[in-house]
Formats: sequence, structure tokens, C-alpha cells
Amino acid sequence: MRKGDVLKTSMINESTYYEFFKSLLDTGKNVIFLDMSQKMSASYQNCKDACAKLAAEYPDRTLYAMDTRCISGGLGMRVVERVRRMEAGAGFDEVIAWGEENKLKIAHRFTVDDLKYLKMGGRVSNASALVGSLLSIKPVLYVPDGGTLDVVQKARGRKAALAAIRDGILHDLSKLDPTGAEIHILHADCLADAEYIRDEIKKAYPQTGEITITSLGVVIGAHCGPGLLTVFYLCTERCPS
Repeated sequence: MRKGDVLKTSMINESTYYEFFKSLLDTGKNVIFLDMSQKMSASYQNCKDACAKLAAEYPDRTLYAMDTRCISGGLGMRVVERVRRMEAGAGFDEVIAWGEENKLKIAHRFTVDDLKYLKMGGRVSNASALVGSLLSIKPVLYVPDGGTLDVVQKARGRKAALAAIRDGILHDLSKLDPTGAEIHILHADCLADAEYIRDEIKKAYPQTGEITITSLGVVIGAHCGPGLLTVFYLCTERCPS
């Protein structure tokens, strides 16, 4: 992408969901499926349509699909938390109930380095992208309770955007006991920035748990471009400021 390649993605269609879920139901299992926020992709409706067909075909099985209001590493954290509870002995309904009760207690903080990728995806206008590029505007983004991707601040320059993300994280951690807290930083070819955020968190809250740094997945990377930095962690409530 840095060399000019343009990547495109497409939503998961109903038949793909159908065949995937059917392969699990055919083994005699009940299924809990966690999907990305429906406000981010129309694929969730295809998921629901496939589930409705399979419910009629497998009346003795349970197929539960959740709109997690999460994306990317936030969705990954939700999956891991549910697996931990299942392995600790929680039942099917308990895992679902815990997920519904806690699905909004995870923060998503983002920034991008070049607005042209958001423009290509229709998330910002041509005019906004042009002005932003001329003024070196770096949007700071957040996923609120509704599961949308919102611009909460327009920082002048990369350093200011990273500082805003750092300040938001430290504010959230100040409202809970950060001891042992897991924090996940994902980046698209900007490792130094990810390490900066990690070090700033550890400097302020050395008692936090593991802070992992991982290369971002290609799908969200295609939409946001090189330089995307994201941070995910548990919180008491979603609060962008």
C-alpha cells in the first residue's frame, strides 16, 4: 500500500455464513458466534439471515450470533474472554449472558496516518481528506456504545494524535484497578509508535499486565492504510474523551 497498491474487501455473503455454521451444527454442537459491529459492515445482516434459515433446519440445536459492537482487536478480546469462561466451566447460557452484560466494556482507540484511505471507503469526504492532508490533520477515532467509528478529535500532526490516544487510555485506567490489565496494541507498519504507546502506559501504570503489540490484520488495514494504530483494553464504560 505504501507503494501505491489499492486493496479492496467485500462483505461475507449469506451462503458463506450458512455453510460455515452448518458445518458446526452437523457435528452436534451448539454455536456462539461473535460478529463485528453491524454498524461497520452489512455482513452482519447476512449472518442473521443465515442463522434464521438454520434455526428452522436444526430445531434441536442453538445458534446464537451476537453483534459485539466491536471490531478488530476488540472483537478478538471478546472471543478470548468467552473462551476463558467456557474453559472455566461456564455453561452455554452463562457465556451468552456474560457477553451481553459486558460487551460494551471494551475501549477501542484509533488513529490513521493518511485520510485518503478513509476517503476511498466513504468514511470522510473528498474535501475533508484534502483539507486534512494540507493541514496535517490526524483524526483520533473511537468506537462508542452504538458500534460506529467516530472521529472524536482532529489532532494537528502525528505526535498530537498519539498523545491524545495515550491520554485517553490513561484516563480510562484511572477509573479502575489497572493491576494486571491486558492491553492490546495493533499497528499497520508503525512499530515505533506502538512501542511509544506501550512505554507511556507502563511508565504511568507499571502494574498493568501484558501489553501485546501485534501487526494489524489485512482487512481493517485495507480500509485505513499504513500508519493505522489501534489500542484495545477493558474499561468500566466506553468514554471517548
